[in-house]
Amino acid sequence: MEQLLHYVWKHKLFALQPLQTTDGQTVEIIDVGLPNIHAGPDFFNAKIKLNGVLWVGNVEIHLQASDWFAHRHHLDPAYDSVILHVASRMDASPVRTNGEPIPQMELHCPPALLAHYEQLLQEDRYPACHELIPSLSAFFLHSWLSALQVERFESKTEQIHQRLKACNSDWENAFFITLARNFGFGVNSDTFELWAKTVPLTAVNKHRDSLFQVEALFFGQAGLLQELPIDTYTEALIKEYAYLSHKFGLTPSADCHWRFLRLRPGNFPHIRIAQLACLYHRSQGLLSQLMETDNLKQVRELLRGGTSEYWLTHYTFGEISPAHPKTLSNNSIDLLIINTVVPFLYAYGKHKANEALCQRANRFLEELKPENNYIIRTWQECGLKANHAGDSQALIQLKKNYCDPKKCLYCRIGYEYMKKVTR
Repeated sequence: MEQLLHYVWKHKLFALQPLQTTDGQTVEIIDVGLPNIHAGPDFFNAKIKLNGVLWVGNVEIHLQASDWFAHRHHLDPAYDSVILHVASRMDASPVRTNGEPIPQMELHCPPALLAHYEQLLQEDRYPACHELIPSLSAFFLHSWLSALQVERFESKTEQIHQRLKACNSDWENAFFITLARNFGFGVNSDTFELWAKTVPLTAVNKHRDSLFQVEALFFGQAGLLQELPIDTYTEALIKEYAYLSHKFGLTPSADCHWRFLRLRPGNFPHIRIAQLACLYHRSQGLLSQLMETDNLKQVRELLRGGTSEYWLTHYTFGEISPAHPKTLSNNSIDLLIINTVVPFLYAYGKHKANEALCQRANRFLEELKPENNYIIRTWQECGLKANHAGDSQALIQLKKNYCDPKKCLYCRIGYEYMKKVTR
């Protein structure tokens, strides 16, 4: 309800008759101010007239006036700049830290707006605004998707910065962890990230010339070499890992709980780890190469991967299968580009103030086909079609950050819905 009051204030959806404070002063709203998403008053730099006198300052909004004291604003100097307190229930009189009273105005949500907002929140079908979408203009939808794409870039950049902080600002290491996570393709993503954090890239780089040694490091750290030797290959891997773990002081991860249920064999952890090993055997400074590559086709080739000969006839240790190359599919490669390469291009471009890298990240998304998952298909059924991967990323952002938490009041489509019902 308090969010709805914020919405009513922000969009001036209150009665047109003269407004008054609780002590009888006339109120004229000239500028509602700028919404504040951080700590402090709800709206900054508002302009109002009280009895004809212009005041410039901040506005705080609560469902009930006593929340001013419940939230201890009367003890916080940051709220001394509040020129108007707005609430629906007048059960207290707010004051500044020096005891000076603050003008207060009663504000209620229009009944029709409240009814339609509750209807929006209670809608079982996703998205709740599905009936409105076909009537929205292509320009409006394109503008909102563009803004959501930037939001998604910023969100993923923040995730990268968190990994960088954990990796002592080592970009190659943070990239390896992110790439490994996305090699899990959803089911094993968390486990792949845990595993990647235990793999020292410095040790990998020292033995990069030998694919077998890289495999031994990768499989050993994944805790997949704990069983008795099954064949000559696994016996040799176990011995090699024993040597490398002693050399670098390594122990297998105890937190890697690999999932196999309902996975296609090509997505088994063994195959994905073998592909990553081959990728890091082939590529020195993979992130640097990808940052310098301006062509999407070349990026795909860098990520194509492959495996050692053993995995041509195996999906797990010891179980022989018909010979089949275990290269990544085009769809899998594109997902890695969307979720790993593109965010790093954007984040590194921001870090280096290199607009060209940010533009390349945008261009790659626009050149890639939209993702094909239930989120994108659901939006398409509502009349909102993704034309490229940038659009599909925007639609994923829309669902996860607006639809799922029911933040309809912060969504542009939600605003159009509320505006329509208040006409």
